[in-house]
Amino acid sequence: MCKKNYIKDFFNGLIKIPEFDQLKASKAKELQNELLKPKGSLGKLEEYAIWMAGWQKKINPSIENAHCLIFAGNHGVARKGVSAFPSEVTEQMVENFKKGGAAINQLCKLAGLKLNVLPLDLDEPTKDFSENFAMDKEEVISAMQTGFDSVPSNCDLLVLGEMGISNTTSASALSCALFNEKVENMTGTGTGLNNKQLENKMSVIKSALKLHGTKFTSTIKILSCFGGREISAIAGSVIAARLKSIPVLLDGFICTAAASTLTLYDENFLDHCLISHLSKEPGHLKILSYLKKDPILDLNLRLGEGSGAAIASLILKSAIVTHNGMSTFSDALVTNKNAS
Repeated sequence: MCKKNYIKDFFNGLIKIPEFDQLKASKAKELQNELLKPKGSLGKLEEYAIWMAGWQKKINPSIENAHCLIFAGNHGVARKGVSAFPSEVTEQMVENFKKGGAAINQLCKLAGLKLNVLPLDLDEPTKDFSENFAMDKEEVISAMQTGFDSVPSNCDLLVLGEMGISNTTSASALSCALFNEKVENMTGTGTGLNNKQLENKMSVIKSALKLHGTKFTSTIKILSCFGGREISAIAGSVIAARLKSIPVLLDGFICTAAASTLTLYDENFLDHCLISHLSKEPGHLKILSYLKKDPILDLNLRLGEGSGAAIASLILKSAIVTHNGMSTFSDALVTNKNAS
């Protein structure tokens, strides 16, 4: 039996998009103000708990079935020397993920996240997007559908990450086109380029922008031009999470760039997403300024593979356990100064 293609239905406007539940969030805020603490004293933790309540549509949100999805893909543009590592490292790292030897494995164990690593046609890199379309429309839709199908319906927090040699080049090109930014503002050293290699990377991105332009109104079209099967899969998983009202933690620069392509469809589509951390890649801060989103953490991370998002999930868990587990003033028979 052929699986239904929800990506096509989504972009054709055939699926209703769930919204934030303001009533449940308001009730969660009332509960926060009754908890045994000075009002607002848990700062951002209170905000995150209320945000989770609104998206999960319940006054007492939960993180009991959190999933971390790592999508992996290879890029034809890697042949242009835009990364310090060769393409075969993508597959080697995927094998390391599966053996449990990567940073994300340790962090997922600590945070209680169910890890799923999903390689996408690693033996068939996308085309070099500085010379051609990275993927055709159907390839983009297929990769997005893979991401969509990978999100479990019973998931209560989705943590996203990626692996793909040269995917900072793809993310930088996407970001330049999406936000009409200069290449120099959106391009960093990635896996550790020297100055000469960075100049080459920026030159390749400029060639791609000259070829494809910077005027886009379609998520599928911009992904087709600048590519990344793993980047497209991330976008597809973000769509699935929104349609299932699942809160999302995006990792760093690449995940944020991937998700940002969905603002071409709806400028508010990423309301169910939080940015886990501020990447060392210079383009990340630029993207966040356009999205008007603040990162949860700033730890000088630039590893990728969902590492920052896994760490940030512990912050959200802290928000949930205090929200759900603390006594109220009335429970503890303590006079509530907040009520005066």
